[in-house]
Amino acid sequence: MQRSRGWATGWNAARVTVAVLILVAVGAQFASSTAEAVARGRDVATVVANFFSFFTILSNVSSAIVIAWLGARFFARGRRVEVDPPALATALAFVSTYMIVTGIVYNLLLRGIPLQPETVAWSNEIMHVWGPLFLLLDVLVGPGRRRLPWSAAFAAAIFPVAWIVYTLLRAPLITNPTTGAPFWYPYPFLDPSTGGWGSVAVYIVVIAVAIIALAFGVVAIGRARGIRRPRLSDVGADVRGRHAAGRR
Repeated sequence: MQRSRGWATGWNAARVTVAVLILVAVGAQFASSTAEAVARGRDVATVVANFFSFFTILSNVSSAIVIAWLGARFFARGRRVEVDPPALATALAFVSTYMIVTGIVYNLLLRGIPLQPETVAWSNEIMHVWGPLFLLLDVLVGPGRRRLPWSAAFAAAIFPVAWIVYTLLRAPLITNPTTGAPFWYPYPFLDPSTGGWGSVAVYIVVIAVAIIALAFGVVAIGRARGIRRPRLSDVGADVRGRHAAGRR
């Protein structure tokens, strides 16, 4: 199915559409957060920096860029059905993993937490439910998947680990613009003041293991259904066979 031109055309159109929808959702939430900061006299620069320190925002923006790029590339190249180039295929595997993690973590750990007044409800659902679901479907049925090496699954953990280190180093240096607390953590499960550092360490380990496991799943599915590039010897044999048939 992933070699069908009609299917590839429809799915890449969906990729571009979802990418735009995600970016609109991020933009709506950004506008609401900054407007609330201005209205309440909060430090806007801190609010903006905090906004782009959420893993949700980073995973949504990066996934929108990747799937929009894939969709635009498909149409720009005349709707040819071909295997994704290595860099884009790797990026797609990474952002797919991050979006699936975003959906799982939000719906398991954060769904019951009351939303802030500035939270845009429909935007929140797109970023935490519908966007992750689309990226999961892309793993399962998206066209052009390349068979990646298993090492890509470990490489997928580099960005989340770097984000956790950044978060834990930055948090004690930031005054919470909403509560005035002398720290700011984007998610309560990373805040040691609520459950202690032991609880934070457990969450970090569990999430890191989950990311690597999901990345392995994404790579495994890609290897199972990815397009196999023909070997040069096979191509040569096919060409010779056609020439031989033409001489008959």
